[in-house]
Amino acid sequence: MNQGNTAMSADFLVEIGTEELPPKALLTLSNAFRDSILAQLKQEQLGFESVETFAAPRRLAITITELQTETPAKEIVAWGPPIKVAFDDDGKPTKAAEAFAKKNGIAIDDLDSKVENDGKQDKLCHRATEPGKNTANLLGPIVETSLSSLPIPKRMRWGASREEFVRPVHWVVMLLGNDVIDTTVMGLKSGNKSQGHRFHHTGEVTITAPTNYQEALREAYVIADFSERRELIRQGVTKAAENAGGTAVIDGGLLDEVTALNEWPVPLLGRFEERFLTVPAEALVSSMAEHQKYFHVVDSNNKLLPMFITVANIESTDPAQVINGNERVIRPRLADAAFFYETDLKTTLEARRESLKNIVFQAKLGSIFDKTERVAKLATALAKATGADPVLASRAAEISKSDLVSEMVGEFDDLQGTMGRYYANNDGENAEVAEALFEQYLPRYAGDDIPATATGATLALADRLDTLVGIFGIGQPPTGSKDPFALRRASLGVLRIIVERGIDLDLQEALSLAITQHSTLASDSEASTKLVTQVLTYMVERFKSWYEDENIPTEVFLAVAEKQLSNPLDIHQRVLAVHAFNQLSEAAALAAANKRVSNILSKQESNHIAADVDNTLLADDAEKALALALAELSSVVKPLQQDRDYTDMLKQLAKLRQPVDTFFDDVMVMVDDEALRNNRLALLQQLRNLFLEVADISLLVPAK
Repeated sequence: MNQGNTAMSADFLVEIGTEELPPKALLTLSNAFRDSILAQLKQEQLGFESVETFAAPRRLAITITELQTETPAKEIVAWGPPIKVAFDDDGKPTKAAEAFAKKNGIAIDDLDSKVENDGKQDKLCHRATEPGKNTANLLGPIVETSLSSLPIPKRMRWGASREEFVRPVHWVVMLLGNDVIDTTVMGLKSGNKSQGHRFHHTGEVTITAPTNYQEALREAYVIADFSERRELIRQGVTKAAENAGGTAVIDGGLLDEVTALNEWPVPLLGRFEERFLTVPAEALVSSMAEHQKYFHVVDSNNKLLPMFITVANIESTDPAQVINGNERVIRPRLADAAFFYETDLKTTLEARRESLKNIVFQAKLGSIFDKTERVAKLATALAKATGADPVLASRAAEISKSDLVSEMVGEFDDLQGTMGRYYANNDGENAEVAEALFEQYLPRYAGDDIPATATGATLALADRLDTLVGIFGIGQPPTGSKDPFALRRASLGVLRIIVERGIDLDLQEALSLAITQHSTLASDSEASTKLVTQVLTYMVERFKSWYEDENIPTEVFLAVAEKQLSNPLDIHQRVLAVHAFNQLSEAAALAAANKRVSNILSKQESNHIAADVDNTLLADDAEKALALALAELSSVVKPLQQDRDYTDMLKQLAKLRQPVDTFFDDVMVMVDDEALRNNRLALLQQLRNLFLEVADISLLVPAK
C-alpha cells in the first residue's frame, strides 16, 4: 500500500504489552487497532509501504514499513473581505482589512499586494505554506486514540492507575527507525523493552529496530505472528493425529481460540478410556472443546477415537508429564458427560414436557410448553404443504424442546436438538420424529444444511413462524443491530427451507395460521391483518440480502417485490427469471418502454381505459403489428405462466422489442381523437399487463 512521495521514511513499530488478552476477542482487537492507526495516518496524509499486525496472548503489535517521517507541507489559502469592503474611498485599509492583516500576520503596508480574484470579485487573499509535522510527535496520540477506540465491552483499571483497557498494560514499545519515540501511552513511558515467554524466558527483550521485532521475540520463545502460530498448530495437530492412526477434526473457531491462547504452541496427543465412547460423540467433543480446548480425533469412518490433542504453551523437557496432566483433567469431564447421559436416559422426552411449563419463553407469550403446543397445531396445518405426515409433525413439535431440561443440554447448551435426537431414539419414537428434533434448528448459520426430512422441515418452519408472529405481535421487532430473538436468521431460515425444498407455501396464510395459535395476539381481524403484513414485509425483505450475496442486482428483486407476493418459492422463481431476462440484449429497451408506458398510464384515469383493444380503430401499421404480436404472445405465455416457467415466459416477451420500438417511433398515443387515443392506451395497458404477470420490469431502468 504505497501512499507515499519522495519524503524521508523509516520503519515504525508499536507493541502494547498486557496481561493475557481475551482469546475470542484477540483477532478483533488486533484488526481494529490496525484499522484505527491506518485511518489516522491517512488523515495526516502520511504514506507508507506496507503494514503487518501481530497478536499474541500478551501483546498487540503493528509494524509499518517506510512510514514518512514528516507530513506533507500544506498550502494555506485565507480569503479576506472584498476590495470594496477592505479599502475606503481614499484607498486606505478599513477595520475589516486591519483585522484580516492581524489574523494572518501581514503588515498593513503589504495589503495592496494581497489582492486576488476568487472567480467572482477581487478580495484580499493570503497564501502561506504550513510546514510538515514531525511524524514522531504524532504517533503517541495516534496510538492512544486507537487504543481508546477499540471495541471493548467492559474496560478495567489496575493498581493505582486511572488508565482503562481490556486487560492491564505493563509495557509499551514504540520505535521509528532505530529510535525510541518519546511519548506516554496508557500512562506508561514508551521504550524498546519487550517481554518474552512467561516461562521460557525471564527478563526483558530489547528490540533494536522494527525489522528485528519478530526474530527478537522468537529467540525469547514468542511467535508474534498470529497466522504463523495458527498454521503451526494446524500442522502439528494434523501430524499428531496421523501418527496415532487417526484424523484430527480442526474447527476454525477453536483453532483461532487456541492460537490466541499460546505464544509457543506445542501440540500433544493424549488418550481417554474407551468406555466413554458409549456416550454420544457430540457430547464428548463438546466437553473436550468447550472446557479444555482440545481437538478430537476420528477414524477413517469418521467415528470418534479415544484420544485428543491439546496444545501446550510450553516446550516441556518431559512432555509425558504434560500429557498425563491433561488426561487427568479430561477424565472427570468425560465422566460427568457419561453420568449426565445415563441419567437422562431414565426419563422420556414426553415425561420431561411437564418441566417445560416452568420455563418462560417470553413473559407475554407464555412458557416453552405453551410454545410446543402452538407449534404442534401449526405444524399439523403446514404438513399438507410440506408433504409431511401431520401426525409425525405434531408429535415432533410436542417433544421438540424436552431436551432443554435434560442434564446434558443444561451443561452443554450447544447440544440442544442433538441430544433430543438421541433421547427420542432411546424412547422408541418414530425415526423421522427423532431426526426432526435435530433438524428443527437447521439452518443454524449462512451456508448450513437445511432439514432433509419433511417432518424436520415442517417443525423448523412452524417453530420459526411461531416466534416471528409472537415477537412482532408483542411489539418487539428487531431494531438496528439489536435482534435478541434472532428474527433475521429465523426469517432467512424460513425462506431457505421453502425455496430449497421447493415448498409451495403462501406465507400470508401460514402467518395467519400462526397468529390464530396465540390466544393473546391480534384480538380482531384488522389487527391480525396488520400483523401479518408487518411480519410478511419483514421476511420478504430478507430476500434482498440473499440476492446481494448471489450478485443479483437489487433492482431485479425490487421488480418482483413490487407485485407484493407472499409465496417465497414463487418470488424466487420470478427473481431468477427477471435476472436472466435482464441479461438479454432486448432487456434495456423493453424496461425503458415499460417505464414510458407506466408514466403514460399513470396520468390517465384507469376507468377511462378500455379492457380490450378495438381492432377496427387500429389505424397505423405499427400499432396493428404491436396488437398482433401481443395477441399471439398472450396465447403462448399463458401456459408458461400456469407452469411458473417465468424464464421462458420473459424470453418469449423479449420478442416484443421490435414492435414496441416501432410503435413508439411511428405512433402518437395522445392524439386529439378520443376514441383513437383510448384505444392506443388500451393497447399499452395490454403490453404493460403482460409483463406485470411476472414483474414490474420498468424498475430495471437505472435511476438517474
